[in-house]
Amino acid sequence: MNTASLKQDYKERIVPILMKEFGYTTVMQCPRLQKIVLNQGLGEAVADKKIIEVALNEMTAIAGQKAVATESKKDIAGFKVRKHMPIGVRVTLRGEQMYEFLERLVRVALPRIRDFRGINNKMDGRGNYTLGITEQIIFPEINIDNITKLLGMNITFVTTAKTDEEGFALLREFGLPFKK
Repeated sequence: MNTASLKQDYKERIVPILMKEFGYTTVMQCPRLQKIVLNQGLGEAVADKKIIEVALNEMTAIAGQKAVATESKKDIAGFKVRKHMPIGVRVTLRGEQMYEFLERLVRVALPRIRDFRGINNKMDGRGNYTLGITEQIIFPEINIDNITKLLGMNITFVTTAKTDEEGFALLREFGLPFKK
């Protein structure tokens, strides 16, 4: 199944299901997936600058799009953080790359998690969902032999849904394996 098919699947299968479930009158009322944001907070990068470079390369490989380093906004003496220090990595996926990543996440990466029983169904109140992943090695793009440190990440699905129920229904239809 290619990536165009996930977009096509949305138009041909998911939209009619959501229209029937929520009683929308037009296709434009149906919630859409706007973007997927991958984010890694790397507090330990304060001590070791190489962690950011490794994380940038891994995140770029996972997302298929260049990752950028996020910088601290202010000095925090207790954490030994200075303003504009790199403390994380992020990527925002839209369009084709977003659908491609979603397909790889649902079909390949999530099933590789040990003792996987589904993901929590806690939405943010506005129809968006954030999934926390503890190890980056679930992605096939990462070579396990080259790993120096296991890093987690957050994957945020931003939808146009107005309520959690609509956002949940959209992500469920896209194939995210929520717990029963």
